Amino acid sequence: MKALILSGGAGTRLRPLTFTNAKQLLPLANKPILFHIIEKLVKAGLRDVGIIVGDTREEVEKTVGNGDRWDVKIRYIHQPAPLGLAHAVKTASGFIGDNDFLMVLGDNVFSMELDALIKNFHSDRANSSLLLHRVDNPSQYGVAVVENAHIKRLVEKPREFISDLIITGVYVFDKSIFEAIDSIPPSPRGELEITDAIQKQLETGGRVTYGIIQGWWKDTGSLRDILEANRLILDEIDCDNKTLPKGDSEITGKILAGKNVVVKNSTIMGPVAIADDTMITNSFIGPYASIGRSARLNDCEVDNCIILENTRIDSIPRRISGSLIGRNVQIVSTRKRPHSNTFLVGDNSEIYL
Repeated sequence: MKALILSGGAGTRLRPLTFTNAKQLLPLANKPILFHIIEKLVKAGLRDVGIIVGDTREEVEKTVGNGDRWDVKIRYIHQPAPLGLAHAVKTASGFIGDNDFLMVLGDNVFSMELDALIKNFHSDRANSSLLLHRVDNPSQYGVAVVENAHIKRLVEKPREFISDLIITGVYVFDKSIFEAIDSIPPSPRGELEITDAIQKQLETGGRVTYGIIQGWWKDTGSLRDILEANRLILDEIDCDNKTLPKGDSEITGKILAGKNVVVKNSTIMGPVAIADDTMITNSFIGPYASIGRSARLNDCEVDNCIILENTRIDSIPRRISGSLIGRNVQIVSTRKRPHSNTFLVGDNSEIYL
């Protein structure tokens, strides 16, 4: 069985960060989202991985590499335009060949392992198998109508409530999915929908099975969800032999610390992840903060945040919370009169004072 990761989306809900960063490379607990997904694939025994890429191909290839760090083989497949998930699958047909394959959307993270889904796909002799998840507001997702433990119908972003079971970004397919994709027209938004292709399998007698997400699952396409995913992963971190020396600071809870981290006269309340070469002075950090490489935090309070590399936060009088802060950012109080705020801010930014 092969694996396919879709990593070509534009990440419009996370702009302006995604103007300059692939959303699938944004870090959770200081590790890119794609790394978390690849590690799940490796645990499930999948070592032949294709990654669908778009405009951010160069950045994704540079960061992920050829797969050697996980002992897997990675091939990059360019999707020239974002024409839907089914179009992305069709683009990968040369890589997939006649093999069964597991597909994961590159902005999905989850706690469960994939072994059971793959095992059930084979034992049920399914053409497709989906991971479903129960939510309160299913209108923004593909939705599955299930009766008597069987999928009866699939609808992409239904206008009316038909089910609270949504299709997550985890699928297993056999080669019949390509024939189904060739049999569907583009949706009203001009895309080939994978939901429509699986529905076509149902209509033509295909066997479509499902599993229910065990544990947690997050689509990290929005600020709220990526921060929630960061919190969930930080709760699960293994910090054996990775705690910081306390010195003149108070450090409690789980701390995932990189190399050459300096903490002076500060309180760190875990769970917190701190990357290499970071310096924290006179500050209160945590819980649920991920701080990127070579950051400089002085005289500030930070919790429930993701802060990317080479960012400096200095002398900010109010706590910074619920924030995603990009690379090479400076948030600094000048402490000069007259008191004023000065901003250099890109498109689609949000600032709350």
